[in-house]
Amino acid sequence: MLELLASIPVDRPVLIAGPTASGKSALALAVARAGGGRIVNADALQVFADWRVLTARPAPEEEAKAPHALYGHVPWGRAYSVGDWLRDVAPLLSGGPRPIVVGGTGLYFRALTEGLAEIPPTPPDIRAEAEARLAAIGLDAMGRELAPDVRADLDLANPMRVLRAWEVARATGRSIRDWQADTPPPLLPRAAATSLVIDAPKDWLTPRIERRFDAMLAGGALAEARAVLPRWDPALNAARAIGAAELVAHLRGEIDLTTARDRAIVATRRYAKRQRTWFRARMRDWRRIDATAL
Repeated sequence: MLELLASIPVDRPVLIAGPTASGKSALALAVARAGGGRIVNADALQVFADWRVLTARPAPEEEAKAPHALYGHVPWGRAYSVGDWLRDVAPLLSGGPRPIVVGGTGLYFRALTEGLAEIPPTPPDIRAEAEARLAAIGLDAMGRELAPDVRADLDLANPMRVLRAWEVARATGRSIRDWQADTPPPLLPRAAATSLVIDAPKDWLTPRIERRFDAMLAGGALAEARAVLPRWDPALNAARAIGAAELVAHLRGEIDLTTARDRAIVATRRYAKRQRTWFRARMRDWRRIDATAL
């Protein structure tokens, strides 16, 4: 760890990507304490105010050790997109402490370092049509309706990504890849930053995921789910926190807590697999950090 920290320039922004439970937040804090900087969240679910424990946001004592930004600043019912995050992160990139951007949402890093296409908002009636079609034909069939170039470059196991691509084509008559071809310059070109991606082997990561979810249960994750239960809507962005649906099902008496735990852990492992796949495909030229050596 000391050798890694010594190799990171103190005058450049730092990007730290990695799968869930791989230790990236601890690494970001170590980088900030060693060379200064403000830790900026790049996780699409840690932005929501109602989830601290369940999304493994930094604890208050960790936040006290270095400046943190874009954690827990979005209310429960608000839709929050990659474009929203870019608008929030833009003022943090100039002036003030150097940014140490950390998270597991690959699209955030891609938009930050490659730019984001300015796609028109999806009309509510098109969104409703897309959700109805997904419910009617299923995720695989909906994915097959996308253009071949979109399918080749999309996480087809992610309903939000498939819905978004389908909505864009339906609403604009152009594929999401066509729009992305007109992307403006990035806010932070990757060449201007130190870019690190944590490589966490499956056999090493799986027990960490299990231990962490047990710690979440012990630390108040069930209480967080109980607090949002009266407002629960699975269509909300915030409701997609890993483990949230399972804990809600338990609170509604549909499954016991052991089953909820086991299903949430399986969902987390699947999510980590998708993250690792994304990072291997999209971050081949980032500096790889062995998670087992941190």
